[in-house]
Amino acid sequence: MTGFSLPLQRSSEAIPAKAPQTSYGAWGLRAAALSYLGVFILVPLFVVNVQGLRVGLDVFWESISNPTAVSAITLTVWTSAVMTIINTLIGTLTAYVLVAYRFPGKTLFNTLIDLPFAIPTLVAGVLLVVLYGPQTFIGAFFRDTLDIDILFATPGIIIALLFVGYPFVIRTVQPVLMNLEVYQQEAAHTIGASPWNTFRHVIFPALRPAITTGALLSFARSLGEFGSVIVVAGNIPMRSQTATVYIYTQVEAGNMQAASSVSLVLLLVAFVITIGVDLLERRRHA
Repeated sequence: MTGFSLPLQRSSEAIPAKAPQTSYGAWGLRAAALSYLGVFILVPLFVVNVQGLRVGLDVFWESISNPTAVSAITLTVWTSAVMTIINTLIGTLTAYVLVAYRFPGKTLFNTLIDLPFAIPTLVAGVLLVVLYGPQTFIGAFFRDTLDIDILFATPGIIIALLFVGYPFVIRTVQPVLMNLEVYQQEAAHTIGASPWNTFRHVIFPALRPAITTGALLSFARSLGEFGSVIVVAGNIPMRSQTATVYIYTQVEAGNMQAASSVSLVLLLVAFVITIGVDLLERRRHA
């Protein structure tokens, strides 16, 4: 038997790996999600872009440089900017109060903040008319004493936008405040920092990305507001006609070119803001 040996089977012999099987369920989910996105988002965006630019840049520029269109776009942008500044300050303060303090009715107050999300914007406009109309005490006081018209004027637009955009900054900043490390604030107090210095140097830097994100979301939301604005401000060209109301007027008049052109401007602004929010979110998570 010497010199003879049985061939040993290699236990480490590589077993060919199975080819990954295609998951038809996963592909089906992807196809459904992408199809939904394409049908309800990409296709309408493509159609608006084609409609706005199909007759050339000259006609597009003529449509958006019309004095009425310029007035509507300008009114929309600057009222949205004013609303964003106010809501950013008050929203950050409100989020801080909700996280840092305990007071009676806190749970109810925290729930009411989300009410503008649930109320139809037309209903919100009616509520503001009932509150600030000339037949009410508040409306009459502003009109007779201060010579300020709230309804069918710029103040009414800003108030309506403040109501609609109120929750955005709060709901963006509040989770960040809740996750802040307490020991950093305690360390600042230990070395003699005042509450204001603690907020400015410890709390605010951590909140800055969330505040910016909430402000941009609030601004983008106000650009497209229609229901409450048309009830509160009406449709007075060169005075209280916002861009969305202008688009609605042009659609009713059958001027789809003008409506598509102004819509394209709003879409461009909203797209830039959306990209900015996405970049800020990635930076915050990183």
